[in-house]
Amino acid sequence: MNFVESEERQALRAAVADLARRYGAEYMSRKARAGEKTTELWEEAGKLGYLGVNVPEEYGGGGGDIGDLAAVLEELCAAGCGLLLMVVSPAICATIITRFGTDDQKRHWLPKFADGSIRMVFAITEPDAGSNAHKLTTTGRRDGDEWILSGRKVFISGMDEADAVMVVGRTEDAKTGRLKPALWIVPTDAPGLEFTPIEMDIISPDRQFMVFLDDVRLPGDALVGSEDAALLQLFAGLNPERIMAASMAVGMARYALGKAVDYAKTRTVWKEPIGAHQGVAHPLAIAKIETELAKLMTQKAAALYAAGDDIAAGEAANMAKYAAAEASVKAVDAAIQVHGGNGMTAEYGLAAMVTAVRANRIAPVSREMILNFVAQNSLGLPKSY
Repeated sequence: MNFVESEERQALRAAVADLARRYGAEYMSRKARAGEKTTELWEEAGKLGYLGVNVPEEYGGGGGDIGDLAAVLEELCAAGCGLLLMVVSPAICATIITRFGTDDQKRHWLPKFADGSIRMVFAITEPDAGSNAHKLTTTGRRDGDEWILSGRKVFISGMDEADAVMVVGRTEDAKTGRLKPALWIVPTDAPGLEFTPIEMDIISPDRQFMVFLDDVRLPGDALVGSEDAALLQLFAGLNPERIMAASMAVGMARYALGKAVDYAKTRTVWKEPIGAHQGVAHPLAIAKIETELAKLMTQKAAALYAAGDDIAAGEAANMAKYAAAEASVKAVDAAIQVHGGNGMTAEYGLAAMVTAVRANRIAPVSREMILNFVAQNSLGLPKSY
């Protein structure tokens, strides 16, 4: 076991941190409040190769693994300018295509993931089924050599920025008549595809959407990989999603903690900085400990995934996501408390983080479903749902 990151990853972190500092939280807040996108940051990160560090070198990527991509997102978030679509575009979609896509799909999509020239989002959640792949009602049926896709999706991030969306639906098994999961790549300008924004109380440049698929006609090669490998393909993308979500939460916790520590060192009441008082220092120390523990589990999950141990990676990724979400919520709460009234002002930029980090407990998988998973799969307890 090695608890020290490679020199290459440490150098990657330093380079991304330098880029992130040039943009920072003020850039992100300004864009979000103006209803604008973080296009400049995405494009520069793409040109520098940071968005494609996990894409194989033969397709123009960095040849790294999900841990490298997670490090990129963590450093961006630690500077207050995290890119939500990194969780879905290079992490979920590029990973699935790399592992299961056809040769033509790899040649077409992976170089574009490598330089960030495309954004592909991911659509699994439905109004009635949530993320339960066995209850999805979005279905694809064959029509000659083509597919016709119909259904609804909800809380799909970034549809207004995406070139395509990877849709999780179901097909009918010709032998059994049962529906089984399948994945399709759908251009966002495809006839029959519509999407409308969902108004959210989160200050973010990234928006959420309802998506409607009304007999969307797709070519035969829109199906990702093989019909028979659909569940494997789906989970190949969901484990990286959880690892990236955990890294995002860890970065957000680091950002809030950094702001709080700086304030506690410089804010003086009576004779000494407030950070000299245990009532201020201890909550920040707890936040530091819990953030580091979450980061360690996230790195473990990434290492297991890179080693090809999908089962162990799934357990670790769920635990990491849980731990990081809790750490981020507590870190932001502690940071606001340290700032007192200043913590609620737009100037200090912490109050807006309350809803953002609270979402870490819900998406992309709720803390309750993670607890169900751990109870059943890690502890061997009876299934409770």
